[in-house]
Amino acid sequence: MENNYHVPVMLQPCIDGLNIKPDGVYVDVTFGGGGHSREILKHLGPKGTLIAFDQDPDAQANIPADDRFVFIDQNFGFLKNNLRLKGFRQVDGILADLGVSSHQFDVPERGFSIRHNADLDMRMDQHRNLTAAEILNTYTEDKLHKIFGIYGEVKNAKSLARAVVTARLEKPFTDIDSLKSAISANIPKGKENKYLAQVFQALRIEVNAEIQVLEDFLQQAAEVLKPGGHLVVMSYHSLEDRPVKNFMAKGKFQGEVEKDFFGNQQKPFNVITRKAIVATDEEIARNNRARSAKLRIAEKI
Repeated sequence: MENNYHVPVMLQPCIDGLNIKPDGVYVDVTFGGGGHSREILKHLGPKGTLIAFDQDPDAQANIPADDRFVFIDQNFGFLKNNLRLKGFRQVDGILADLGVSSHQFDVPERGFSIRHNADLDMRMDQHRNLTAAEILNTYTEDKLHKIFGIYGEVKNAKSLARAVVTARLEKPFTDIDSLKSAISANIPKGKENKYLAQVFQALRIEVNAEIQVLEDFLQQAAEVLKPGGHLVVMSYHSLEDRPVKNFMAKGKFQGEVEKDFFGNQQKPFNVITRKAIVATDEEIARNNRARSAKLRIAEKI
């Protein structure tokens, strides 16, 4: 089934970054097709443990038959509590690959892809109430402007928000085609796919509260990692990379690192990757998804 999921990006640098000890406890918080997890298991001995998180029911078809593997059907924003429920207070390494899997784009009814008409859904966790349709039909023009501008980095976010609010007065948004036709006049000629991808990214991030979940995860990762344990995070756009970079370097998302009375920096990590690791030209030629990936690694102090 892994063929429907993406080929794991920068597999070897991720594994190297985790610095795996054969009897350690490791967490893959974005299980997906299980590509990274299967590689981690190869490096673990009989006493090692791998815990994987994924809130997407489709991912469960990829669970390996391995006694050392524990699957948690949850969002990784609840990392700490779920590890405790399974009896793990501290772990040796955590991996997060923040990309949306190709599989989710390829299943039309999930509503992630601009290629197919489908309901405006975009929920990674089907138990969530908020959908893309609800955002488009109920958010104020000002709030839509902010989402499109900040999460989608859409150039004409203000006029796009106005177009959405105007169109929904006639009839509410239900499917992807209704959105495309309502905003067609705002889409720059020759850049249709890029523009729609930015709009979809903005909606997806808002539906799934992705930035908030990422920040919650990073703070919890600092709490559950043992001293010397490694945090390995791969992101695919600057909205994700920025909080990862800041938190690894400073232990916070904005502002300067805190210092104690003696001037010592108060932060949970030492950064191992001064500059983000990027994919090789060969990997990008094989796997287009790797082109925007940035990998950062830090060690718990």
